[in-house]
This record gives sequence, structure tokens and C-alpha cells, in this order.
Amino acid sequence: MRVSVTKTRLQGLCSTIVKKRERDTMSNAPKIIPVKSPINHVSDAAKEAASILKAGGVIAVPTDTIYGVAALAQHSESVARLFQLKRRDAGKPVAICVHDVADISQWAEVSIPENLLRQLFPGPVTAVFCRTPRLNPALNPFTNLVGVRVPDSDFIRQTTKLCGGPLALTSANVSSEMSTLTIQEFQSLWPYLDAVFDGGDLSVSGFHREGSTVIDFSLPGCFRILREGCVPHLCRRLLQESHLKEVQHL
Repeated sequence: MRVSVTKTRLQGLCSTIVKKRERDTMSNAPKIIPVKSPINHVSDAAKEAASILKAGGVIAVPTDTIYGVAALAQHSESVARLFQLKRRDAGKPVAICVHDVADISQWAEVSIPENLLRQLFPGPVTAVFCRTPRLNPALNPFTNLVGVRVPDSDFIRQTTKLCGGPLALTSANVSSEMSTLTIQEFQSLWPYLDAVFDGGDLSVSGFHREGSTVIDFSLPGCFRILREGCVPHLCRRLLQESHLKEVQHL
């Protein structure tokens, strides 16, 4: 009888602990906002995302490859939060995202022709150039390079345009862990985010976990693929046709 009573009490205690954890998780959960729904258009979601970012927030967003985490690149405190929630080494840089190819030269010293840039962007590519002095020195302080993205995503591009400046953008996962295709896959990050913008399961659109193809253009006339990503063969062919030389070291 005593064992039975003790067992019942333990079960009750465990149930109480589980319920408390569930309540704590819910209380720490950020606002989940659909990017597109019958009552919410992409432009509405972009306005809300920009509002949160301009207030210093850090948000999760669907991109044209995987889910990402974004903050204003020119806002040092937001950038620090981004690195903290990713548990990312300060020496490991993050990319910036801009609205259009025409915006890139404000933040990076473009070393390839604009018509070639417009063949790469918008798209699942990160182009690495030397940074300009205008870019926040607190962003990637240990390198003179910066990776730039113009994602093929109306939501991301509208959000960036409304913010009036670049976003610091990195994958929605703890550093070195698997990249994510649904918001549930990075649920451990939710308590540290101000909002999660839900674009659904990105794998349905044929997206893969490789992320963008990262290409270093910092040496004029040359390129180096730093990360194969999802479109390496397409990029390599395009760049070779444009008479750029592929090198192993820059």
C-alpha cells in the first residue's frame, strides 16, 4: 500500500513538473507569424518583421534556401544577440542581406560586373567581397571581408527594404548543428527570439539543407567557392563563361 501511495505521489509530482515545463516553454515562446495566409499577405508580414527589427529585435525567417535568423546589421546590440543565441564564435562571420543588387556597393567593394551580379542575384548565393567603411565595424570585426546575399524571397527583400539597411543573416540553428527547413526544427532557439515568421516546410519547395553557395570574389578576376551549397555547378559554369578564373586560395 505504501509503495502504491509513493508511486502515485511520484507520478503526480512528475505530471506537475511536466506541466510546469510546458507552461514555461509557452511563456517563453515568441510570437509565431505566418508569412502568408488567407488573412495575412507577404507585405503585411514584412511590415511586422521590419517593425520588430527596427526596434532592435532578432527574428527567425524563411529564406530561399533554409530558415535563418536576422537582425539589423547596423545595430550592434542586435548583432551581439544574434551571435549569442547562435553560440557562435565572434571570429566566425555572418552574411548581410540587402534588398537589391544596386544596394551592394554601399556595403561591399564589388569586384565583378553588375550584369554578372544580376545573373547571380536574386538567388541562393552568398558573394564575398571586401567590406566598405560604412558597414558596422561591430559586425564581423576580425575580417575585412563580408558575404552578401540578395535572396530570391519577396518576404526577405521587402523586409530589408522597409528596414532601410542590411540585415545580418545566418542559419536558424546553433552553430555546427544541422540547418533547418521547418520552424519546429529550431524550437530550442525560440525563447531567444522576438518573433518566428513561419514560411511552412521549405523542403516542399525543393529546398535542401546545404544553404547558399558561398563564393569569394575578393581578388579581382578570380573566384573561389568557399561552400558548395545548393547551386555550385550552375555558379561555376556561369563564372567560367564570364572568364573568371577559379582558384583554390585567395
